[in-house]
Amino acid sequence: MRLTAAQALLRFLAAQLVERDGARRPFFGGCFGIFGHGNVAGIGQALYEHPDLLTYYQARNEQAMVHAAVGYARQLNRLGALVCTSSIGPGATNMVTGAALATINRLPVLLVPGDVFASRRPDPVLQQLEATGRGDVSVNDCFVPVSRYFDRIERPEQVVPAALAAMRVLTSQAETGAVTLAFPQDVQAEAFDVPDEFLAERVWHVGRPLPDAAALARAAELLRGARRPLIVAGGGTIYSEATRALRALVEATGIPVCETQAGKGSLPYDHASSLGAVGATGTFAANRAAAAADVVLGVGTRWSDFTTASKTAFRDPSVRFVNLNVAEIDAAKHAGLALVGDARATLERLAELLDGHEVDAAYRSEAAELSRAWDEEVGRLYALGHDPLPAQSEIIGAVNEASRPQDVVVCAAGSMPGDLHKLWRTRDPKGYHVEYGYSCMGYEIPGGLGVKLAAPEREVFVLIGDGSYLMLPSEIVTSVQEGLKLVIVLVDNRGFASIGALSRSLGTDGFGTLYRYRRDDSLGTDSADSEAYLPVDLAANAESLGARVLRAGGVDELRDALRAAQAETRTTVIVVPADRHEGVPSYESWWDVPVAEVAESDGVRAARAGYESARTAARQHL
Repeated sequence: MRLTAAQALLRFLAAQLVERDGARRPFFGGCFGIFGHGNVAGIGQALYEHPDLLTYYQARNEQAMVHAAVGYARQLNRLGALVCTSSIGPGATNMVTGAALATINRLPVLLVPGDVFASRRPDPVLQQLEATGRGDVSVNDCFVPVSRYFDRIERPEQVVPAALAAMRVLTSQAETGAVTLAFPQDVQAEAFDVPDEFLAERVWHVGRPLPDAAALARAAELLRGARRPLIVAGGGTIYSEATRALRALVEATGIPVCETQAGKGSLPYDHASSLGAVGATGTFAANRAAAAADVVLGVGTRWSDFTTASKTAFRDPSVRFVNLNVAEIDAAKHAGLALVGDARATLERLAELLDGHEVDAAYRSEAAELSRAWDEEVGRLYALGHDPLPAQSEIIGAVNEASRPQDVVVCAAGSMPGDLHKLWRTRDPKGYHVEYGYSCMGYEIPGGLGVKLAAPEREVFVLIGDGSYLMLPSEIVTSVQEGLKLVIVLVDNRGFASIGALSRSLGTDGFGTLYRYRRDDSLGTDSADSEAYLPVDLAANAESLGARVLRAGGVDELRDALRAAQAETRTTVIVVPADRHEGVPSYESWWDVPVAEVAESDGVRAARAGYESARTAARQHL
């Protein structure tokens, strides 16, 4: 069949299926796109003439459409993806941030940015970067370091090997992330004879590989010999749908579980062995267990600095790590015993090898008591009664109590992710969606859109601060256009609350974090006398984008607004103020943020002394 390169790619993508555990589904759920001269005559024409192949979704911002695709892929446990296409130039480079986010979080998204002419006949075209040292460079080379796979299709027949290689990476549980196929605008429109086999339905099987049997036996031996074993459940636990296997193992052995950001929901919050969040944004229950653990089984975690509290969380001098991960790079971290394999299949095999083994009854009881005490602390923070403005913990509590177990909370940046990690009572493995690999301001609304697209039966609550909201509110329009209702709780604390708190802890008085008029040199500091806040009306902005808007002055009004939003059929934004100074404690954890070694400020010098003392607890796990 003779097709243009763009038509061939579109037909190929529509014919790709993915299968795991006998369940088969189309891999691509549609295509987000913004058209310009770099893709309108190629990808745009192909979508226009055959809208039945891939549903086209109109976006407002190229970065946002990649975020939406990431939210979609995560909600589907990496068994589905969206395509994102842009023109050349700024449309393409706007997607680079989204590509980095997808790759860091190990989530599949296919990016098809237009590119400059492969023929180079009209060079330099509009938006073309000219480099004095290379003739083949374009702005799309920016995608190379943030993509798991990158290719530039410079002849139409190159679509065949490029598309197959792209699918290999997108469906790999170990290698997945952003895949970029840079597509010169002239090549998109050129035709070639496409092999029938290329366009035929193709199934990509996602297997459940097991680690080496000897490594499994050593892991079981370590766990049997441990006095205080601990499981750290990461995102791989949920992506591999291993939560039931984890629960069965935990109930049989009594080993307690704590969770990373991506792994939150691996156990229900009220399970006796659930200690909640671990690390820099962890609970006192999890952090106390981590400090005393002698063997730590990490399941699907990449051991970020937040999880390890900058390598201060695990304090037993002889602590050993067993790392279960489908990605070899993560299985080898902390000099751990590497179990390279699927989380669900491996946990089931470990349960067999540990049959009859239980932790000491006193240790099981200690974990249950820590879990109970932590839940009591959450209840206290939900009901602070802080006045005159509510604390952020009270806002989280009101949203949590209004939500059903199957509903999803979405967040990404600011102080909210840390508070959610500690405080959100998760009852469903897919009920918690906080992007914290890249912690990208602006992810929240488009990410929530992607979640809703993947799971329209679930209510999606987007929790977002005013700083993040101002980054990317544009996809409110898309949610209204597509009838994909979101409940957006916009917490207004007049600035960047998270970095304001961090700045105060480092002795720099919240510098540059408040929304105030420029009046003097104290712009943006907490101790400034001026109360000249900017007259920004975020509610009016959201209303102008098509959302229904509700204003809540406090927690009681927020509860009323949440009930009204749940009864709505379109995206609703609830704006509620919060006290930026009323934070949630750090609960015996630390995060390594360097403090200036030389400073004139007494506050900075004091913070440096505290920093030097705290970092002595950091260690290399060798």
